[in-house]
Amino acid sequence: MPGAQPDLPWLGRPHTVSAPKRRSPAAVIGVCLGAVAVLVLGLVAIVALNRDATPPLSSANYRDTPSSESPSQLPGGAGAPASASPVPSTELSTPSATGPQKVLKLADHPILQDPNAGLQNRVCTLPPWQSTQAGAEAFFTAASKCLDAAWGPFLEAYHLPFTSPALHFPTGASFETECGTIQVGIATAAYYCENNLYVPFRGLQTDQYGNNPGVYLALFAHEYGHHVQEVAGLMDAAWQKIYEAGQNSPAGLEMSRRKELQAQCFSGMFLGAHVDQGGTINRDMYNKAWNDQETRGDNTSRSHDHGTNAHYASWWRAGATSNRIADCNTFAAPSSEVS
Repeated sequence: MPGAQPDLPWLGRPHTVSAPKRRSPAAVIGVCLGAVAVLVLGLVAIVALNRDATPPLSSANYRDTPSSESPSQLPGGAGAPASASPVPSTELSTPSATGPQKVLKLADHPILQDPNAGLQNRVCTLPPWQSTQAGAEAFFTAASKCLDAAWGPFLEAYHLPFTSPALHFPTGASFETECGTIQVGIATAAYYCENNLYVPFRGLQTDQYGNNPGVYLALFAHEYGHHVQEVAGLMDAAWQKIYEAGQNSPAGLEMSRRKELQAQCFSGMFLGAHVDQGGTINRDMYNKAWNDQETRGDNTSRSHDHGTNAHYASWWRAGATSNRIADCNTFAAPSSEVS
């Protein structure tokens, strides 16, 4: 585990934009036909003004406007790319039905377009970490509720069909999912498949990480990030591209890395939005999670589908420092940023 870290500043503070007040028409007293006509015209105008005054999504309370201050740069932070060549997104649409529907797009997905869209700053209270099966279940169950409270309103503001993922805590050497049989090991600290989030305690490596809840929380928030992608439609759109290219082809592996690195960025957003807000996600947890990201990625796992350790860290830190979902648009990043 990394050694002691400096006290890190955090960007952003809560910012709520209230909806404009509705106007009330002045009483019009008159007995002549002309006065009545004026009153009718006035009411029509007021209705029109009220319709125009309905706050657009950019004024929703789930935005967190960047601070005017210029806090110090977090150590080693490489942010999301300033410019990018977008990956063509799928133009599939979900079947027409009543209620919210997924949007099967990638770089041009609606949730990735507004540069000021971010998670609302919230208090998250978690039980103390205990390196036991029961302790881990209590910790992640509470964390899931915090993640629901953060991402649910955000996604619903875009009229996306949010539902909470089902939690599972496998205890064996393997477990069954709709995605197949998963072997528990150092590469399976948590796993997501089809609205189900699995956390096998044996995969957490508590003998190595010990009492470091920030590390476990960042891992869990990454897998929850895949649920955000699933609900939004990003997951389906990405997998279609992967299947078209071939899972082990260069293009298929790159699309997989884009998907994984976005989940990293979403994880960073969650911790960045909740640190130092009065709950149990404190600066030490945040610092430990920050430094742990450099230990994860394809350099460690010797694969090619998650991104290098450096990119694994840089995308997490991009989300953590800005809390802006537009900074998590890995599908619009150049290939050099998702290698």
